[in-house]
Amino acid sequence: MTLSPGKLWSLRRMADANGIFKMTAVDQRPPIKGPIASHLGVDVAPWDQVARFKGLLVETLQDQSTAMLLDPHYAVPNALDTLSPTKGLIVTLEDSLFTETPEGRLSSNIDDWSVEKIKRMGADAVKVLAWYRPDAGEGVCSAQQDYVKRIGEDCARFDIPFLFELLVYPLASDAHQTREYVEMKGKKADDVLASVEEFAKPEYGVDIFKLESPVNAQDADGSSEVQAVFDEMGRLAGRPWVMLSAGAGKAEFRKVLEHAFAAGASGFLAGRAIWLDAFKAYPDWDKIRASLETDARDYLADISALADEKAASWSAHSCYGPSGATFEPVDASFRHGYTGFGSAA
Repeated sequence: MTLSPGKLWSLRRMADANGIFKMTAVDQRPPIKGPIASHLGVDVAPWDQVARFKGLLVETLQDQSTAMLLDPHYAVPNALDTLSPTKGLIVTLEDSLFTETPEGRLSSNIDDWSVEKIKRMGADAVKVLAWYRPDAGEGVCSAQQDYVKRIGEDCARFDIPFLFELLVYPLASDAHQTREYVEMKGKKADDVLASVEEFAKPEYGVDIFKLESPVNAQDADGSSEVQAVFDEMGRLAGRPWVMLSAGAGKAEFRKVLEHAFAAGASGFLAGRAIWLDAFKAYPDWDKIRASLETDARDYLADISALADEKAASWSAHSCYGPSGATFEPVDASFRHGYTGFGSAA
């Protein structure tokens, strides 16, 4: 793999000086909107309540994060002016409202948002979550693959990193059917591994993977058998990757990270494992803030220290060759003065 100047610069901004990603996710929508709406006894959570919580997350957690993941609906309009310009900025592109069909789930972009728009606002990366099951209907699998390819092509065109998140999910025929953004009960490691293998193909243009545990988080027990599955996931990814928490508890997610770092992961991009305990105090804003400033920060410091000790630098990944991630000006415009994106400008 080679890196264009825009992708190299942005990936460096998202990591620390040692090439480790310690990124906090603030883009969750249903996991925040649902509990607020339920507490207030309304169908739709008030915008100001959701946005207030996201703004508080940025305010309290950014100091210990190398980058923050924001969504255009709530976090960008309410927290962009709070986010330090020294932090990496990742923006979510996929809509949280997906189409559920008997054959599987279909993803789409947030209305009126695009890779180009995210690039124009100055973000460092585009994040897209695609629900994927290799055993879903052929038409659904094809549609999801085409969706991801289009995002990858646009990220290449506008020279911005593509951070791709994969989540397996229950089909309509599965037990424990749910539309919630939680780890699937009865998750099969083979489904996770086959999904990573598919989207590691060069035609998708993925620069960094955001991956779930290939085994249920509660089964990440430190055993050699579980480690072998994580090792295989890292091998299949074939590029820098980080772990997501998928609603796992603090202790469970830390065990997942132990396995992931041993398998070559370059850090984490986590949300609920860090801040969910604080959110449970809603609507007591003072209590939420106090919990974020103590328990959440303490946990973030703990897993960051673990990453410092055991995670692998993204820029030294073998996919970039023996010299690591470097910019190679293959385009003459970079040798003689960069003039823009050409036809993509």
